[in-house]
Amino acid sequence: MTFSRFRSALAALTLTFALAAGLSLSSAGPAEAGQTGLRAADPSVLRVGSTYVSVQSTGTGIAVRQASSTDALASATARQVWSDTRDLGEIWAPEIVTDGGRFHIYFSGGRGAAHRMYVISSATADSGYTAETKLALPDDKWAIDGTLFTFNGQRWFVWSGWAGDTNVEQNLYIARMSSPTTPTGARYVISQPRESWERVVGNPFINESPEAIKDPDGQLHIVYSANGSWSDQYCLADLRLRAGGDPTYVWDWYKSNGCLFGSNRATMMAGWDPTLYANGPGHHTFVLLNGDIGTSPPAGPRFPLMYHAVAKGTPYSWANRYWYTGTFAWWGGTTYSRANVPGANTNTGWSLKFFE
Repeated sequence: MTFSRFRSALAALTLTFALAAGLSLSSAGPAEAGQTGLRAADPSVLRVGSTYVSVQSTGTGIAVRQASSTDALASATARQVWSDTRDLGEIWAPEIVTDGGRFHIYFSGGRGAAHRMYVISSATADSGYTAETKLALPDDKWAIDGTLFTFNGQRWFVWSGWAGDTNVEQNLYIARMSSPTTPTGARYVISQPRESWERVVGNPFINESPEAIKDPDGQLHIVYSANGSWSDQYCLADLRLRAGGDPTYVWDWYKSNGCLFGSNRATMMAGWDPTLYANGPGHHTFVLLNGDIGTSPPAGPRFPLMYHAVAKGTPYSWANRYWYTGTFAWWGGTTYSRANVPGANTNTGWSLKFFE
């Protein structure tokens, strides 16, 4: 079978699956991988009106780009909006959000075990940012990849961190926020890398890069990256909060039974296929209007996202990561199951399909 005939057959199978699940996709089957010209990691992108705004680390600072499409971000001018004048150290994974009519960029700064979360704010996307403020996260432990979102009228902050002071594993934590810069109350663990498919590559084992989004029924999801980011086992997985659940109660969260977006079939959730063109897709960003988690699409349409990955056929390394454009769609009637834990052992609801 020629490649073109194979791709057509695969597209037909994908469309049949989509229709059976009640979805009407704008297109089916794989498209050419959306590798951009931006050789970088950890994309964070939102849409403001018709403008797409991205943020990235420059190593010693933070830069913002603005463009008319996600594809055009790579060629847009990078404007540095903050510099590490206090020598915080490694500047990792800035995340841009909007709240109260202002832009807030959260990032991790530090060296080794000293990494903590910081925030800068401005009334405009690409200039006028305040000096950095350290977030007073509960317990003051190692923390990276933090982001702010609002759910049911309450601000929340979710991040990847350590339970103690040693690098054993990276868990996902959540805490309430009384303002975009002020955590309040305790931190609560909502996910630990304890499933076999998220422990293929460790030392440490990793749950990181959490991104919040609401499904068509209004339920909260935290999509995150699992397995070591230095390997092609890196992938995206999903946490779904049960209807009416408490975001601070770990057993109200249900985890996908495998990767939903990854390049290795052995770790994929049943019914989800590995990527064709990119290895180790992870650390994604849902490209939402004003970054609002309630503006994701209804069931059926596909919606943009960006992620970093390494092109297949290229040695996997941090240096070879590029930003990629892709899409996602909500996938209904999906059961996540678990065993020997408090509460119900299965939960059925919306999941996500990701497309290169």
